[in-house]
Amino acid sequence: PPPLFYLLLVPVTLPTMTDLSALLTDLTGRVDSGDVEGGKATLANLKIALLDADPTSDTTAQIATSALELGVLLSAADGDLDAFARNVSQLKPHYASASATAAASSRKNHIIGLNLMHLLVDNRLSEFHSELELLSTAEASSPEISFPIHLERQLMVGSYDEVLAAGSRVPHASYGLFMDHLLTTVRDNIADCLEVAYKTMTMDDAVRMMKFGSVAELQSYMEECRDDWIVEDGNRLCFAPPPTGRKADDIPSKKLISNTLTYAAELERIV
Repeated sequence: PPPLFYLLLVPVTLPTMTDLSALLTDLTGRVDSGDVEGGKATLANLKIALLDADPTSDTTAQIATSALELGVLLSAADGDLDAFARNVSQLKPHYASASATAAASSRKNHIIGLNLMHLLVDNRLSEFHSELELLSTAEASSPEISFPIHLERQLMVGSYDEVLAAGSRVPHASYGLFMDHLLTTVRDNIADCLEVAYKTMTMDDAVRMMKFGSVAELQSYMEECRDDWIVEDGNRLCFAPPPTGRKADDIPSKKLISNTLTYAAELERIV
């Protein structure tokens, strides 16, 4: 092998802006065409090339921002929530940079909306509201961002019908991954309420209340999540009685009152 000093003298070919732009164009085409695997390979190559690019160049920052935005869309299409979170985390410093914000504006609301959906699905509401504090009025009113804001409000007041109906009017197909997770959670909550509120119910009523498209979809849900639901007479659901919680009589109220009075007497004596 050649000596080390020789290797140090060999000039390193750095990627040109033309090379980076070509990779970005290829990545954009693969994302638009739905080529997830090819897009992931191109994204990896582009990230490696960006490591050797001029970090002070505005063009480099714009290409890096666009690459990470496309990476977010790729991971959403691939259903990879870990990769989604990594790309969003890497993208935030670029959005905070004034030089990259203008170039990223065409996709920024879309990416922020997807991140809000991710936080909502994970029930990370404190982070959800922290992200909202960083938005301008114009950004918050955009369709991509107002959609998860509306969903969060409906969830907080228990308007599950509104949440289920929202699945048919997502602002972009990439929201489908998070809506599927959210709809499953909402349907589980509705199922819990049905078990408490009703002893029996027709299959058709259950389909309507849980916003399934057919009885077959309800039966599939029952097989996966509610195997204790019983079907009688072919079209009537029977729910198992809910477990009995503690009653007021189970609380040792007299003992608690006695202890409280004792503590108050001791505190008064100390004072």
